[in-house]
Amino acid sequence: MTIDFDAVAEILREAADTAVLPHFQTLREDEVSEKSPGEIVTVADREAEAIISPRLRDLLDVPVVGEEATAADPDLVRALRNEPAAWLVDPVDGTRNFTRGEREFAVMAALVREGRTVASWILRPTEGTLYTAELGSGAWCDGTRLHRESAPAEPARMRGAVLSRFLSPRQREHVTAVTPEFAEVGAGAYCAGVDYPRLAEGKLDFVLFNRTLPWDHAPGGLLLSEAGGVALRLEGDPYRPDDDRVGLLNAADETSWRTVRSLLLPS
Repeated sequence: MTIDFDAVAEILREAADTAVLPHFQTLREDEVSEKSPGEIVTVADREAEAIISPRLRDLLDVPVVGEEATAADPDLVRALRNEPAAWLVDPVDGTRNFTRGEREFAVMAALVREGRTVASWILRPTEGTLYTAELGSGAWCDGTRLHRESAPAEPARMRGAVLSRFLSPRQREHVTAVTPEFAEVGAGAYCAGVDYPRLAEGKLDFVLFNRTLPWDHAPGGLLLSEAGGVALRLEGDPYRPDDDRVGLLNAADETSWRTVRSLLLPS
């Protein structure tokens, strides 16, 4: 079945316009809660997912693995391995930024078939920017095709981000020690829906994640790979959302991936 990319984009825009942006910079204390230790959720997350999930099933009647629905029922994620196809939904990626009134958040969706991401959408509501990708057909930003150029060969000219929150103390210590080898290593945007497009558009050369929840990484991983970059597990195999291993290194190309891997994560 051919997916109507415009229809999915309109669903995300509707959710952003009616459930996300009205709460931006206006959240009350009672509209933010902790769904698990250290993990917050807002009324915007829940309202947006309630709009997106049934509308996606109207387009293609397969299971919907939404971030908030999965928080309530962790078994939902099994659909990525057990079903021929499934939707992934992240209603507000970058929730902590959102609660702080910061603009770096996104509304995201992806379609997974046989464990592989085949289509993805990343909407930046505050910017009005839409990123899309289709397996084998390319990556796009508002209708303009994305092509990721190779990164500089020398680490001293590479710019990247390391999401260190979920690294072990030993891993964080090592990353800190090798950071001077690069031109710049920041903490990233704390939002995969911002960091992946920045990498695909050449604003970053690599991004290292440890935790790899599928709704966070399926949309951006496809965007990056279809733009010409690589989203690879630390062992070197391509990212798949049905794989629950930790560790994911994204880079402009395979050569820079190997260079960054050898410095950040020595065997």
